[in-house]
Amino acid sequence: MNDVLDPLKNPLTYAIPFFALSILIELAALKWLDHDDNLAGYVFKDARTSILMGVGSIVSMTVFKILTLGIYTAIFAYASLWQIPNTWWGLAISVVLVDLAYYWSHRFVHRTRVGWAAHQAHHSSEYMTFATALRQKWNPWFEFFFFLPLPFLGVSPIAIYIAFSANLIYQFFVHTETVGKLWRPIELVFNTPSHHRVHHGSDPEYLDKNYAGILIVWDRLFGTFQPEVQRPTYGLTYKVDTYNLLRLEYGAFRELWNDVRSADGWRLKLSYLFRPPGWTPEEATPSAVARESAR
Repeated sequence: MNDVLDPLKNPLTYAIPFFALSILIELAALKWLDHDDNLAGYVFKDARTSILMGVGSIVSMTVFKILTLGIYTAIFAYASLWQIPNTWWGLAISVVLVDLAYYWSHRFVHRTRVGWAAHQAHHSSEYMTFATALRQKWNPWFEFFFFLPLPFLGVSPIAIYIAFSANLIYQFFVHTETVGKLWRPIELVFNTPSHHRVHHGSDPEYLDKNYAGILIVWDRLFGTFQPEVQRPTYGLTYKVDTYNLLRLEYGAFRELWNDVRSADGWRLKLSYLFRPPGWTPEEATPSAVARESAR
């Protein structure tokens, strides 16, 4: 527990100064190199909200670690098929396995309404900046289920948390419009700012694409890759008119609860929970199928 909660053993601790420096550099670049206000990206209220949501996510992730550590440790100690050693190549394997688990977790929270209620806060900004990267959800609970196979496969709990922290650090740097497309081999293998801009787009052709954390190869393998062909329209598919942290983080849960509570029968209640965002009962009819992915 001490190792997991010790901030000096968390890569995110050492990344924070670089996050702050990157935001300052991006601000300077946008101010001096970009004269289009629509691309400026930094509105004080929006950036402040994103940073505060990032601070809140530190608390929720700490709680997540405390609640999951015992389960992951017991599986790793008594039920793992083998144990990946704490070597450089062992950590590399752990990073790849965590990244694959993250892909499926990320896909789940986009394609089920209960998952989207937890995740939509991250997509609520209409800007794509390093500050937006800090607009993290306070509800990481679904990740428990997708990381659960990892200790069975020999990934130690501390390796899971370190690899996931490294994943988050990497993703910080893909939230920007100041970097164009990179060298083609990099674009083929890794998640890049171009790929992640697509992920934050609310345009129909960009919805539910590019779930990658570090490796874009997962999207290429599993059919969710979309190249950037035009500048995305960022944000949700509806106007977000609040900077209230609780409404941003939990407003979608309240709407979901109202629908589930008013639904007749468990089948309909479960459909509201686990069908895609925007699903309604009439979508079972052919005329409404086209709206399933339109949020």
